[in-house]
Amino acid sequence: MPLAEASPFFMKVALIHDYLTQPGGAERVFELLCKRYPDADIYTSIYCPESSIDLGNRTVHTTWLQNLPGAHRYFRFLAPLYFSAFRSLDLREYDLIISHTTSFAKAVKKRPDATHICFCHNITRFLWDTDTYLREFGALRKLAPLLNWAFQPMRYVDVTYAQEPDLYIANSRNVARRIEKTYSKPALVINCPVDSEQFTFSDQKNGYYLASARLMSYKRMDVIVEAFNWLGWPLFVTGDGPERERLEQRAMGNIRFLGHVSDVARKDLMANASAVIVAALEDYGLVPIEANASGTPVIAYGAGGALETQQQGRTGLFFNRQSPDSLVSALLKSREMDWDYGDIRSHAVGRFSKEKFFQQVDDVMAECLAS
Repeated sequence: MPLAEASPFFMKVALIHDYLTQPGGAERVFELLCKRYPDADIYTSIYCPESSIDLGNRTVHTTWLQNLPGAHRYFRFLAPLYFSAFRSLDLREYDLIISHTTSFAKAVKKRPDATHICFCHNITRFLWDTDTYLREFGALRKLAPLLNWAFQPMRYVDVTYAQEPDLYIANSRNVARRIEKTYSKPALVINCPVDSEQFTFSDQKNGYYLASARLMSYKRMDVIVEAFNWLGWPLFVTGDGPERERLEQRAMGNIRFLGHVSDVARKDLMANASAVIVAALEDYGLVPIEANASGTPVIAYGAGGALETQQQGRTGLFFNRQSPDSLVSALLKSREMDWDYGDIRSHAVGRFSKEKFFQQVDDVMAECLAS
């Protein structure tokens, strides 16, 4: 049910995201929400239009963090400031607030009679999985004990502000369990969609493999690079991040790092790859679904969100350990598979379409607003 039919009065809606400084999976889902609700006002802490999602000519309201020197480039290091920045937003005019977050946006304040629905992709990872998070920033790893101590009061604040939303929607059962365990809040599960119209189907594969991710340590690109060093098979890597230089130094000549590529180039790479490789323990993960929407199988670490989006032997293969030898075994097995590329595409379009996603979202919102 559309929002206009869910309430007897005109609803003023605010869409809120943590920060819009990069075009990641969470940002692509937020872009779909913005298109779905074209009359909603958009808020974020920091906005960098040239390096984030395409919001057209929509006005994006930001916080005082936007004006800090270097905020766009060093947005991760502003972590202690985000909660107060979001609390400072004046949202009293809005009847419905939809926050979209992996960390801070859930902290916004609302009128007592307004409704706040939170699309949560994860609990605040740097606070609750600090050691893993710090692997991405080599210079800070030695400070882990000090930072763990410094983060203690922030964890308390995070849990406190996590009570603000009236309803949580998690992108996977995996994330729903984390929300309940950490924030003591129940969460409905609605799998995030893929915009299948943005991906091209192809049953002609060109013999190369693809890894598409932010080059951060928890993505375990080192496992992928080492496996393809052993095999000598062609691998393209799209994405950028703090791990890129180290990974390039380790990679053999069969591996090419392409950095950020256009949506058109990425679409073609997805469609023509023999398989897309995912070595991270993903909370959910859109890349495997995007690959399937292109008719391309996925070789994924068999844990976390991949278990909810992939079907072993039908849409891809799992490897059991985050190690090069385990990935190599799966890659060798994949060459023996007789993949039905059309069936792989049908799986993605049938289970993870925008239409199915928004039908579930509208039903949940209507029920929430009615009650």
